[in-house]
Amino acid sequence: MNALAFDLPATLEAHDPPEARGLRRDQVRLMVADRSTGTVAHRVFTHLSDVLRAGDLLVINVSATLPAALMGRRSDRSAVRIHVATRAPRLDEEWRVVELRSADGSRPATGRARERIALAASASLELVAPYASGARLMLARFDGPGELEQHMHRHGEPIRYGYIRRPWPLRTYQNVYANTPGSAEMASAGRPFSHELISALVARGVRIAPVTLHSGVSSPERHEPPLPETFAVPESTARLVNATRGSGGRVIAVGTTVVRALESATDRAGQVRARDGWTTLVIGPDVGVRAIDGLITGWHEPEASHLHMLQAIAGLELLTRSYDQALGRGYLWHEFGDSHLILR
Repeated sequence: MNALAFDLPATLEAHDPPEARGLRRDQVRLMVADRSTGTVAHRVFTHLSDVLRAGDLLVINVSATLPAALMGRRSDRSAVRIHVATRAPRLDEEWRVVELRSADGSRPATGRARERIALAASASLELVAPYASGARLMLARFDGPGELEQHMHRHGEPIRYGYIRRPWPLRTYQNVYANTPGSAEMASAGRPFSHELISALVARGVRIAPVTLHSGVSSPERHEPPLPETFAVPESTARLVNATRGSGGRVIAVGTTVVRALESATDRAGQVRARDGWTTLVIGPDVGVRAIDGLITGWHEPEASHLHMLQAIAGLELLTRSYDQALGRGYLWHEFGDSHLILR
């Protein structure tokens, strides 16, 4: 259980993207919490170019969001929503890990082994077995014309949960720099970046390097640790991270997915190496971080497993103070909400 506990009022849930609230994506609020000084400052995300300095490195996750929510029909003709979470390790393309939810997506549903669920265009999913020794996720095999990813692009929509009041098109769930489809849900820490802000950062001397980590489903009711996910840290990014830290610059991860990818590619000496594959790393105060000096993230729900990672970076005292101020000052939660920059 997390040491950080709080109640999240429904009034602080971002129900719509900032554009629907009359803001640009880079005009959400930004809290800057500095562990070295103990200070907490309140800004707007466009001020990020004033907070970072020449020689710093932003590491971004270029994974793009898939329309991973599909409608299906069970053998009793009842409707069910399927969230396609991730590919299954060491299995072919038609095998995926899926989560069943109620038809409106508001709550989890239970699947049965050997159950076949009808999809659009005469396709189907066969539920084979529970995945990762749990009851929430199922290993499933897709059967239909073409590949499952093609089917999702034709018939799927972005995953959304009950706090999102109405559907939004897939482009709403994409970061401006995303170029490699594969995530079930948006790597949302990067959503506030605009092309204009990126240009301002580069002009200031901030460098930007990519990694890829395809995220699965968050299922906010369960607050489980992250399951295995595919990632890739290119050689060029590994060199930039090591060179930045060696020259006194700061490596700032844009999102917990970036932290997981970089730390999965870091050796015992603290050097980042080019690496790709599946990561099972779970980061918390007992593990710590070695490759980064800061993290841009969103605001996480009470008991969310992400808070373990944030505690490893910020420390419990600063993290508690940050969340107290976010709650008191009306910061907004979830993928369309406000941002948090933690500096070590």
